[in-house]
Amino acid sequence: MPTRMVKSLLATSLLAAGLVAAGHAMAQDLPGKGIKVQPLQSSIAEETFQTLLVNKAMQKLGYDVQPIREVEYATAHVAIGNGDATYMADHWDPLQADFYKNAGGADKLYREGEYSTSAVQGYLIDKKTADEHKITNVEQLKDPKIAKLFDTDGDGKADLTGCTPGWGCEGAIEHQLTAYHLRDTVTHVQGTYAALMADTISRFKAGKPILYYTWTPYWVSAELRPGRDVVWLQVPFTALPGNQADLKTALPNGKNYGFPLNTQKIVANKKFAEANPAAAKLFAIMQLPVSDINAQNLAMKDGQNKPADIERHADGWIKAHQAEFDGWIKTALDAAKAP
Repeated sequence: MPTRMVKSLLATSLLAAGLVAAGHAMAQDLPGKGIKVQPLQSSIAEETFQTLLVNKAMQKLGYDVQPIREVEYATAHVAIGNGDATYMADHWDPLQADFYKNAGGADKLYREGEYSTSAVQGYLIDKKTADEHKITNVEQLKDPKIAKLFDTDGDGKADLTGCTPGWGCEGAIEHQLTAYHLRDTVTHVQGTYAALMADTISRFKAGKPILYYTWTPYWVSAELRPGRDVVWLQVPFTALPGNQADLKTALPNGKNYGFPLNTQKIVANKKFAEANPAAAKLFAIMQLPVSDINAQNLAMKDGQNKPADIERHADGWIKAHQAEFDGWIKTALDAAKAP
């Protein structure tokens, strides 16, 4: 074999060996190496996208991310506070203020940063009924004649498509039904939210009046579009339970839908965050626009809802925002090296 070829092959081999060694060194240097973490989310499948983005970032830091476990919000907060799980990407502040407090608050939980902002929620009815009967405020449902328009089971009371038991919105709705004196004329219909909304949308398509609670970001407002298909109802005054009692709910435009603007935050076990500055920094700096969540949720509603689909959505988002994503990882790695 010619001497020049031997030298070339030797150089190539040494380079390859060097790259492998560098790769091993880099893996060993990752702050999450050998540390298992357990992400949680609620039964809302549309939260998987946000959770996967956090999981993938944590994997880049070397953490051994376990499969997502579905646990409803109240239990999830307690599990994270007690160290039985590591983090949840969809803590709603201030809607879940009581869950946060009951799980130990700032003594046990870490929730720096704002993952996704400006989430709106409230009550809506179909625009046709709103226009015909001039309904603009939930207080009008005290009138039995108005309430009967939204009766779906024949008992004469309005049927409000509401929250899955155990969600933060359940407590708010129940509190408001009492505060606005609607108990005698409105029934809070509860169950699996997605199934209840499927029935609600079917009634709308059949031309029947509908009354429901929802929030954004979520696919419902892409299916039933506010201003065209449905309208938001205002409330007579702010009435919220527990730790939300002193909050203001009037929006900048002066309208009051009964709920404050919410911010979705990543909530984590405090001891874990203190022992893992890279992860803590990551949780504090990740940001996801509401519009991106809405778009992904609508894709799920339109049939792209298999685990492989959601995985593809998360990978696609990272690729489209690669510089931003890489910046998060670098900042998190730098935090781990800080004295």
